Amino acid sequence: MAPPSRDVVLQISAVSLDGFICLESTAFDEQASKLVDAQRDQWMLDSINRADVHIMGRVTYQAMANWWPDSIEIFAEPMNRISKVAFSTSLQDAPWGEDTQIVRGDIAAEIAALKAEPGPGEVLAHGGATFDQSLAAADLVDEYRLIVYPFVIGSGTALFAGVTTPRHLELKHAIAFPSGCAAMVYRRRPLT
Repeated sequence: MAPPSRDVVLQISAVSLDGFICLESTAFDEQASKLVDAQRDQWMLDSINRADVHIMGRVTYQAMANWWPDSIEIFAEPMNRISKVAFSTSLQDAPWGEDTQIVRGDIAAEIAALKAEPGPGEVLAHGGATFDQSLAAADLVDEYRLIVYPFVIGSGTALFAGVTTPRHLELKHAIAFPSGCAAMVYRRRPLT
């Protein structure tokens, strides 16, 4: 009997009602930064703490490596403590985290290897947007944890832009926060 594999969870901390990912220095980012919500932040922190490893693309890895080591925000401790894997063909070194790995292979094969590694926690994907889209397009995500903001943006970077075949997701959890944001947790479900 094969050992159980870990779930790959894609957590996006800000997505619009019309499915666009919040990017830095955009109108969405400006509006989102005005919504302070301790309950939302605690929910996200609890989610982050269930991870064994954080996975991300090069751009996100570099941005986080410049931010989290000196941050005193609520998320800093687990972001710095939990192992990291950066997916990149150009990153030469990964100074953030003592056990950070850089992987350069096929994304599906690398994800399969991470899922097969022993560990009690999840493989938590953080992005960036291109990385998120790649995971979704290749159907490598077991669970989506989305913080949906009460905004319709109209254009931007769509999470599911690269998906070309139907996907059936099952709503496992939904919670509304005082800010008007909502956490939506969906699991992959085979089409029937």
